[in-house]
Amino acid sequence: MNSIYILWLRELKRYSRSRAQIVASMAQPLLYLLGLGFGLGPVFRSAGHGSYLQFIAPGVIAMSVLFSSIFSGIVLLWDRQFGFLKEILVAPVPRTVIMVGRTLGGATVAMLQGLLVVIVCLIAGFRPVSLAAIPVALFYMALIAIVFGALGTAIGSILQDMQGFQLIMNFLVLPIFFLSGALFPLTNLPGPMMVVTHLDPLSYGVDGLRGALIGISQFGTVVNVTVLAFAGAVLLALGSRLFSKIQL
Repeated sequence: MNSIYILWLRELKRYSRSRAQIVASMAQPLLYLLGLGFGLGPVFRSAGHGSYLQFIAPGVIAMSVLFSSIFSGIVLLWDRQFGFLKEILVAPVPRTVIMVGRTLGGATVAMLQGLLVVIVCLIAGFRPVSLAAIPVALFYMALIAIVFGALGTAIGSILQDMQGFQLIMNFLVLPIFFLSGALFPLTNLPGPMMVVTHLDPLSYGVDGLRGALIGISQFGTVVNVTVLAFAGAVLLALGSRLFSKIQL
């Protein structure tokens, strides 16, 4: 446990020095929130679905946590390239412990960035159903961060250089986001698309956040928590296995 705690602190300290990175990571959520939230608001309202800003804000929060957590795992490539990873792996600590510590550190940073997006959403006019919803939302943000932090570590353990980064971005991360229901309701979709959205772990994170913050949920709390917890356990196990096989 001490080793995990030390590695967790190390990750936090490294990201705390990258204030520019944290600020830059706010650009995309702001674009979706303000551009789509206000731009498509009248269309969404005329369709009888209420405020689009209220609907999209939980999805934008989930997007921020997704991108930050999965990129924290892919940073593993930079550590390998500049020799930092070798310094960590020679320590007398099991690689599984190193992987868990890195994942938890990246997940914590992702949650902090998610909280910044929550504040921006509140400034933009988003209103949760109650203040009691915030702790529940934090719980879902933690689950999303752990799931995709572990996925990022698994990906970073496989890739040998940054050339595959754009491939991962375009064919994995973006589809995970766009098919999660963050930008549109998951009701009345075509059959094949409905299947894909139900296989996307982020769908359950977005639905959980939406249920906590605005009281609208399609899957229900039990299903959302169960799927995210199961996905997190599987990806942590997979990430630990792949991380343990890294050859320097």
